[in-house]
Amino acid sequence: MNDQAEMLRRIVNTYDQEPATSEPVKRAKVITVTSGKGGVGKTSLTVNLALQLSMRGLKVVILDVDFGLANVDVLFGIVPKYTLLDVIRGEKNILEVLTDGPDNIKFLSGGSGVEELVRLDRKSLRKFVSNINILDKLFDIILIDTGAGVSRNVMNFILAADEVVLVTTPEPTAITDAYALVKMVSRRDQKKKINVLVNKADSVKEAENVATKLCQVSEKFLSLKLSKLGYILYDDNVTKSVKLQRPLSLYNPKCHASKSISEIADKLTSGPETEVQGAKGFISKLLSFFGHN
Repeated sequence: MNDQAEMLRRIVNTYDQEPATSEPVKRAKVITVTSGKGGVGKTSLTVNLALQLSMRGLKVVILDVDFGLANVDVLFGIVPKYTLLDVIRGEKNILEVLTDGPDNIKFLSGGSGVEELVRLDRKSLRKFVSNINILDKLFDIILIDTGAGVSRNVMNFILAADEVVLVTTPEPTAITDAYALVKMVSRRDQKKKINVLVNKADSVKEAENVATKLCQVSEKFLSLKLSKLGYILYDDNVTKSVKLQRPLSLYNPKCHASKSISEIADKLTSGPETEVQGAKGFISKLLSFFGHN
């Protein structure tokens, strides 16, 4: 399997080389949104973050790779016709499987077949990579909504991304599981940029305490420095918006939770510009991890 993964990585890297030009090549920033356990509001955060980023003029696509419980479409109240699996199998191109969400954002269900990539022959993989390259031209940000926990798939998406948003709540089990995820990452990549976001906190003080403790223990025991991205206090409007299948940022843009997500979007986009690998680089890295776990 290692030889096959290496072969796939080489194909991705050598295919469709960027032309020599003085113009900078446009690449989308890949941000993986993840959590140590389920039920922390990860998918709702992803959807509303996408909307807030779009409101700032950025072109955003969500890739839902929570294979067991793909819920992005549920939160939008939209049933996609196709999934990424249709692209992997060569039955559709990437433009045909992108589903329109509200406010100019697009989303793409991962289906259940990302691991099928490693079984593609050279010709099929080249076709897939050519499709993926289109995402760099179309979008500024690719938000990846993973499953919860530390499965091989989840870890691969975390390690392959440009940066990570780690969502936790003040519940002891959520904090413990978030730390377990950071521990897994630290064994593979000591420089991975992980942003901590505390959701469903009862107070600012509680949220700050959770974020501070998580950052302190990660730096002390794992030598991995985390960044505080922000917090979202508990808000009944979130539950109401989910029931109505209308994203919070559109359902009640003036509520506390919406304002917090807006601040988080500002923070994500206000830092110093860093070099990003783009969709093609992300897929290359993702494939290189198969067979190495």
